[in-house]
Amino acid sequence: MPATTNGPARTPALGGARQPSPGALRDRHGRTATDLRVSLTDRCNLRCTYCMPEAGLPWLPKPTLLTDDEVIRLVGVAVEELGVREVRFTGGEPLLRPGLPGIVAAVAKLEPRPEISLTTNAIGLDRLAGALVEAGLDRVNVSLDTLEPERFEALAKRDRLAATLRGLEAAAASGLAPVKINTVLMRGVNDDEAPELLRFAVDHGYQLRFIEQMPLDAAGVWRREEMVTAAEILDSLRTVFELVPDPAHRGSAPAETWLVDGGPAKVGVIGSVTRPFCGDCDRTRLTADGQIRNCLFARGETDLRGLVRSGADDAAIAERWREAMWGKLPGHGIDDPSFLQPARPMSAIGG
Repeated sequence: MPATTNGPARTPALGGARQPSPGALRDRHGRTATDLRVSLTDRCNLRCTYCMPEAGLPWLPKPTLLTDDEVIRLVGVAVEELGVREVRFTGGEPLLRPGLPGIVAAVAKLEPRPEISLTTNAIGLDRLAGALVEAGLDRVNVSLDTLEPERFEALAKRDRLAATLRGLEAAAASGLAPVKINTVLMRGVNDDEAPELLRFAVDHGYQLRFIEQMPLDAAGVWRREEMVTAAEILDSLRTVFELVPDPAHRGSAPAETWLVDGGPAKVGVIGSVTRPFCGDCDRTRLTADGQIRNCLFARGETDLRGLVRSGADDAAIAERWREAMWGKLPGHGIDDPSFLQPARPMSAIGG
């Protein structure tokens, strides 16, 4: 099969005895993918410095993007043929996708019905929250790195903090609970704000999760020594709060969680770099242009768009998807000297 023209070469199918068995999305290391991340666009209305340059990026050509019907069909294959139980829509910024409510409504009708969530910067969510809840959206994760307007503008190159806060409020008012906040701390930029962000989240009933900055920036300038680590984040929070490990079972969730001042409020830390959770990963990813990525840091991709547009049936699509996941590596390898950052930045992969 030809490689995709919009990203790295696709992962080759594995032959003979190494072929995956029919059924779920298993890999050769014993993991099963039940969580699908679907990027609906690579475009965004912010320019966060750790993700995208201020001038933006060359967007994926519109003809290469999956149509709404193609997205719905592929999600249907994942849910009905491959055992996916959770579907998260991401971007870029997924609220920029005009057909988002219709896509959510169609996915909510699948059997068995998956849990449906959205990762967003919440700009415009005050207008769309009601329609998305009516369509079947279950919850949202909102990206928010600072509570200071000038700092927000410096980080995102846009003066939109007020819009994000309105979106958060609308999500909570619409019943998209628990509303989660994702925060990336950057050394010398906003790393002094961790306790203030947690106080904000606790006071408003949001669940805050800090995420270590990962090597997925478009400029490729990420340096481990400049990253704010999970340990540093916890040390900062403990200057103000008492944190006790959450007794609840973590399962395959990426965040380690702590009870804040005895609970019930919790805070999470996703230590993707210093505390990797690859051994429990249950994710598979579909890009906006129809490529399967079996890992956030994968160097290869598997083309499903071509199969769909060539008239392949659901069984053939499902088998290609299984082959893609069977080849998943045991870990992301960031600590390996041979590690290479993926060609796609985070904005073109989806969170």
